[in-house]
Amino acid sequence: MLFTVAGSSCSGKTTAARALAGIDGLLVHDFDEIGVPRGADKVWRQRATEEWVRRVLQWQQEGLDVILTGQSPLGEVLACPSATEVDGIAACLVDVDDAVRWQRLEDRDPGKWSEDAKRAFIRWARWMRGHAADPRHMPEAITRGGHGTMRWERWRGWARGDRRWVVRVVDTTGRTAGQTAADLTRWVAEARADKAAGRLALSGRWAR
Repeated sequence: MLFTVAGSSCSGKTTAARALAGIDGLLVHDFDEIGVPRGADKVWRQRATEEWVRRVLQWQQEGLDVILTGQSPLGEVLACPSATEVDGIAACLVDVDDAVRWQRLEDRDPGKWSEDAKRAFIRWARWMRGHAADPRHMPEAITRGGHGTMRWERWRGWARGDRRWVVRVVDTTGRTAGQTAADLTRWVAEARADKAAGRLALSGRWAR
């Protein structure tokens, strides 16, 4: 099973997810482990997401679940060519207040990001909030100019409220990494229970 944990930079997703490494049968990986080339763009991210999905399929054969933290929203994950082979997908958005994110960007590595870059992170965070709630929220942000192999038609006709479009939102504003990790731990347990009981919408023949 794939647990995708997305969020714009400085949301706190990677720090919290690492605390879940001790959960039985669960591997924790960060998207950037495969290496991020200079000038990485949307096309690269979507191609790399498919690479990660294929790795998940290998671990799936060993009976292992995977948490993958990164920037890939649910729509990109579902559109990956190999996504329908994954036996279960659960999505989470780790978010934080815009002002807190801005301050974290400044504190993490002073001078690393320009004002324009920080504003871009904020815009991406706002788009991800809309996307998490509604598949029809500005889909062109990921579909236009994307990688040619992506299967956008799998979810293009879905609307807000579709049972398959479920993204757990975890807000880290004013919360410790430990509290966020506890939130993610509960989410993993609930999704696993749903899958075992046949309630997980993104399993089986969800794309048909």
